Amino acid sequence: MEKQFTEKNVREKNGWLMFAVFLLLTVVSIVLIVIGLMLADKYANDAFVAVTFAGVVLLVVAVVMIGGFKLLQPNEAYVLTLFGKYYGTLKREGFFWVNPFCSSVNPARGMAGITKKLSLKAMTLNNDKQKVNDEEGNPIEISVVVIWRITNTACAVFNVDNYMAYLSTQCDAAIRQVARQYPYDVSSNGDEKSLRGSAQEVANILKEELQARVDMAGLEVLEARISHLAYAPEIAAAMLQRQQASAIIAARQKIVEGAVSMVQMALNRLSEEQIVELDDERKAQMVSNLLVVLCGNRDAQPVVNSGSIY
Repeated sequence: MEKQFTEKNVREKNGWLMFAVFLLLTVVSIVLIVIGLMLADKYANDAFVAVTFAGVVLLVVAVVMIGGFKLLQPNEAYVLTLFGKYYGTLKREGFFWVNPFCSSVNPARGMAGITKKLSLKAMTLNNDKQKVNDEEGNPIEISVVVIWRITNTACAVFNVDNYMAYLSTQCDAAIRQVARQYPYDVSSNGDEKSLRGSAQEVANILKEELQARVDMAGLEVLEARISHLAYAPEIAAAMLQRQQASAIIAARQKIVEGAVSMVQMALNRLSEEQIVELDDERKAQMVSNLLVVLCGNRDAQPVVNSGSIY
């Protein structure tokens, strides 16, 4: 099982105070070096050589101190190691001084302008579109947008090789895992949940799936949503025809239901008002004519009957 590092605060000192010490050491060392060199040449005394050597030592100490100054903005952190061991995390904003022999570690350094500092802000990951199969085996193109942040800087640095690349890889795996659990659209078996129709439910499941995968890296997934969803190009035309056919069938059903109700209303009104008495054969002919008129795609051409309807 992967070791879970406990994040600890580094022992830092006030940066401005140590900067004053640095200036004092620099000034004293320069003065000692100048005095020692001037008097050593004049009097050739070992004591003045010792003064010069002390000034050089103080100057070296001042130069080494420069490596310990750290400046942090809000929501930034330094993860420090001392001779290969985890030393602590500096997370408070401000100007500080730490052990100058500590090294700042950030495995994602160099990616998209990332420096040695770790950003604790909410960040966005927008993965490229990838082709996966849904529950019914149809190839689809899908991509997600993930809002995330670092919560445990030690785990993010030491548990995975590169926390940003790790998150991207786990995001792809989570998409495949979730996508194959649901059809692209409402399936024929009546299941109401689908990738297209149940966006909120799918987003919640995707967030939980991704969070379980990145816990070991000290990351928190704030939100995960599908940003692109479409059939793969090779079946997009066929699926469009199927959707069009379904829409045409649904429209025809509505038209037929309305036409039948209108014909029934017409027959009832003719009977109630006693406008004309029709036998069964004439009623059937009238129903046929009305359905043709009401259900046809084109406007009907009227035919005037100048004789008897019988």
